[in-house]
Amino acid sequence: MTAARLFVLLLALCGIAPAWAVPQVAQVILVQNSGWMEPFYSDPTSQFKPLVAALAGNVAQPGDALVLAAFNQSLPGAPSPRALLSEQVTKDTPAHVQAALAGLETARKPGGTALADTDLGEAVETTVTNVLGGKAGLVWLVTNNRNSPNNDQATSERNREFYALIHKGAAITKALAFPLRMPVQGQHYHANGLMVYVFAVGPEGARALDALLAAGRVQRVITEPPARLKPLDRDTVRLVPRKVEDAPGVEFSMDAAGRLRADVAPDARTPSATIQWQLQNTMYPYTIAGATISARSMLGGENRPIALKTNTVTRLAPGRAEPLASQVALPVAQLPGKWSMAALKSAGSAYVLPGRIELHLQGQRLELSQAFRERMAALFPGDPLPDIFTPPADIQASTAELPVEVHVHYGSGPLVALLAGGLALLAAGAGAAYAYGRPRKVQLVVEDELRTVHTRAGATQPIYDKAGNEVARLKTTLFGHQLLDLREGAQVRLGR
Repeated sequence: MTAARLFVLLLALCGIAPAWAVPQVAQVILVQNSGWMEPFYSDPTSQFKPLVAALAGNVAQPGDALVLAAFNQSLPGAPSPRALLSEQVTKDTPAHVQAALAGLETARKPGGTALADTDLGEAVETTVTNVLGGKAGLVWLVTNNRNSPNNDQATSERNREFYALIHKGAAITKALAFPLRMPVQGQHYHANGLMVYVFAVGPEGARALDALLAAGRVQRVITEPPARLKPLDRDTVRLVPRKVEDAPGVEFSMDAAGRLRADVAPDARTPSATIQWQLQNTMYPYTIAGATISARSMLGGENRPIALKTNTVTRLAPGRAEPLASQVALPVAQLPGKWSMAALKSAGSAYVLPGRIELHLQGQRLELSQAFRERMAALFPGDPLPDIFTPPADIQASTAELPVEVHVHYGSGPLVALLAGGLALLAAGAGAAYAYGRPRKVQLVVEDELRTVHTRAGATQPIYDKAGNEVARLKTTLFGHQLLDLREGAQVRLGR
């Protein structure tokens, strides 16, 4: 039976449903226990197992599917990865994780005393392909960064294979690495540090990872900033507004979610604004050695280029920012007038017009920062695995997207005026209806006889003489009374 099939069988025996059968994203934590990991298990001061337990306890939330597995290199009779725990997360899961880790030791090859070798690529590929089945999930890999299948000394080549799996594999949508300092001394080896990788599988996995980071759940355990492995062609820079010029009634700010917000007065009709930005490199640990930049705005259905004062970026280190001035067209033609229905509905609050700004880097050249190289060399001396951070040659462009919300603030004056006018019309209508419908008394004289007739506005009624003959018709309006069809010779008049 292959290692992959045995792993899936172990998951089934442990009673876990397939990852795609649960609503939450699946979490798979792979823990290396090959020979190179010996000091992490034998050093009595090692914080290795507490780290793994804390990581599992923070990234896996109630309802998630959690798989904890050990890995080295699969051999006949010694499958890898090997499941240690498979369950849906509950309040008891942290204790279960600690118990599963307590019995984990350095693995040996079947039928002998030789320590097991390591195959990082096999562990990740088996998990993505067989355990998750290509469905969404997060795969965490805790390793000492020694990739040496069959004790292969050509570690650079093995690392390139691992590198290709990450960068070329379509299933992995996002990959981060956390280099950690953890000096340990074993009977055979000494180590300075660990690497924790996380691979997001599928778009849902990437969103789950972003949510984990935004909530600070990873940072509770790992305080080091994550080094980005993938993607390197999106969200490489960030625009932060500093100042708006030549645009009265327009202000820009950044909200907590990273969206750009433009607050616009309803009478602001400036067609464009000069905006001073900070262009920040968000691709730790890469320096943007050079790129040509261009930008466009999509606001209010208008797709327009943004005029940049500088069209190149050079030697922009990770986390650093440089000033960038731009001329941005404002969607004044798309803003509702203060008497429009949209404005009246938004009275006292704001009318929101969504949009975005896109920044494109062409001819992008990335270099691993020298500070990161030095850190990796200190943590993993003599290990060439940092080559995995070398950007692929075919990634020479990237796009950064900045969501924008235009908030137009309409006062309540027009709405109050409209309501007042409506109330006045209603009052006038009510008065007219009362005047139209109220009973009226009309006095008239018929053949020297004074009569009182009861009528209403809009009514026309016949008038009879003493003999019972119709001699006229009385018409009543809002403005008075009138005799119609007066018979010749009849003695009928209004009033006394």
